[in-house]
Amino acid sequence: MNHAETSKKIVEILGLHNEPVAITLIKKGQPLPAGYAQPETPIRHCQSIMRAKHGEMLLVPPDKQACPVGASAMGLVPLPDKVKSGEFHYNMGMYETPESAAKTISVRPGLEIGSVIATAVAPLSKATLEPDVVVITGLPEQVFWLLPAATTFSMGGRVTVEMAAVQASCADTTIIPYLTGNVNISLGCFGCRKTTDIKPEEMLVGIPAKRLPELVKALEKMGAGPIPKSRTK
Repeated sequence: MNHAETSKKIVEILGLHNEPVAITLIKKGQPLPAGYAQPETPIRHCQSIMRAKHGEMLLVPPDKQACPVGASAMGLVPLPDKVKSGEFHYNMGMYETPESAAKTISVRPGLEIGSVIATAVAPLSKATLEPDVVVITGLPEQVFWLLPAATTFSMGGRVTVEMAAVQASCADTTIIPYLTGNVNISLGCFGCRKTTDIKPEEMLVGIPAKRLPELVKALEKMGAGPIPKSRTK
């Protein structure tokens, strides 16, 4: 797949303001890739995505992961006790009780700790690795077209999404698409909205990379019909 061509088509058809971001999970036993710079100071997974959409190519190993909540979901570091108990997110004010916060963490998707040794994050057009997941930040109207393009355009049916009030970019739009092979969306979370440049009106969508060919083919057809028609008032 030509990543640059794929990225260009998605951006142009949807009118995105930023590039799709390619995420590759570097597994245990794999070499660390060249051409991806490690951040000078630790950053969150959501921050790496937002920096990549502006052009950076980043390699983020465990010691450069600033958010153990997201990093633990991706199998990079152990889950901190205060997160597991619910104390962490309860103290943030995101849940009424520690128990409700703990329940959310107990059912979140995640990879085996130590199974991933780094994340490689880059603009799709610059990615030198085959991505596992592509994350797009956009307006609800733009994200809307991505859902049928990757799912119902060829298969029909309905789309089921899964999300929580926390872990928008890590669990909801990276790990869920990776584990299930299905597109998933998130309205954002406290962490990404507090620490990145995501706009209040924007949201996230995670797309398994293997779905990109059918997605682009569908977008090209819809871009010649329903998309521009729906935008003409």
